[in-house]
Amino acid sequence: MVVGPFPIAKLLYLGVRQMSKPVANRIKAGARRSEFFKSYICLPPAQIYHWVEMRTKMRIMGFRGSTIKPLNEDKAVELGAELLGEAIIFLIGTGCMVLEYSRQAANSRRKEEELTETITSLQTQLAELSLTTETMDARLREFNRQLASFPTPNK
Repeated sequence: MVVGPFPIAKLLYLGVRQMSKPVANRIKAGARRSEFFKSYICLPPAQIYHWVEMRTKMRIMGFRGSTIKPLNEDKAVELGAELLGEAIIFLIGTGCMVLEYSRQAANSRRKEEELTETITSLQTQLAELSLTTETMDARLREFNRQLASFPTPNK
């Protein structure tokens, strides 16, 4: 039984994706503790997300022009940290997909080049064989012409 090559690249991608969730959780925990992350990274996207979500819900229910109160800081930090964690997981997954796509494209490009080289080689061999056949045919005609010009002995 012959087994194909071990897909080490796919195994590495799977490992990276599995590690992304704990990494995202650590970053979220750090974001909750750091004032810089709270103020500039977590709070603005969380408030924007909350505003868009509530505005959409209000419009769906038919309430137009209602004012939307911002989230309190604790909830906004929690939501912002969740958004940050999900964004990190999404970016890691997207990176894995891009790497896999580029790897597959390189493999197909390599196979295409090998096929092109094989076709070129076969065309060259065909041309050489055609030339050799024409040469042999010309020699055979010349030999037959010379053979026909010799007198045949009478018996």
